[in-house]
Amino acid sequence: MLQIRQAIIVEGKYDKIKLASLVKAVIIQTNGFGIYKNQELLDLIRYYAKTTGILILTDSDRAGFQIRNYIRGAVPEGEIKNIYIPDVFGKEKRKVKPSAEGKLGVEGIDADILREAFRKAGVLTEEKPLSEPITKTDLYFAGMSGQPESASKRRAFQKSLGLPENLSASALLEVLNCMMTREEFLNQTAC
Repeated sequence: MLQIRQAIIVEGKYDKIKLASLVKAVIIQTNGFGIYKNQELLDLIRYYAKTTGILILTDSDRAGFQIRNYIRGAVPEGEIKNIYIPDVFGKEKRKVKPSAEGKLGVEGIDADILREAFRKAGVLTEEKPLSEPITKTDLYFAGMSGQPESASKRRAFQKSLGLPENLSASALLEVLNCMMTREEFLNQTAC
């Protein structure tokens, strides 16, 4: 599995599912053109651009490039790198017919081609065994899930880490598992 420091921005849920099987990273989906109307999502992308950097990985069609360019223009500071997939013509297995331009999107691209795209973009990646993840149970025992005042404790912890305050417990887990080890989390939340 490729360990990626930066957050990866993709168009849709099937792109996110595909990447999650290849990389350990924060993966954010724009929901296609939904990014244009979602200020909270754009703020999260800006946050990652300033802290860890972002990698934009959209389809190689017109829509993909339009979304990519919108994000680049809407994120005034921070590290932004583009990862481009090659034009591969065909159709995704789940679809009845090919896209309007006849190209495969991120979800339809072979895993080896995606790995090569990361390497070509100069993204520092390395193969690492996965460490023990922070779990919802860990959040529970830290008082940040499933208990009275969990939401306020979670918000305070997120604020102490410089994270947006409105993350759900699941979103917080995703971020924490890329930011720190389980041991570091347990040390920070020990009473």
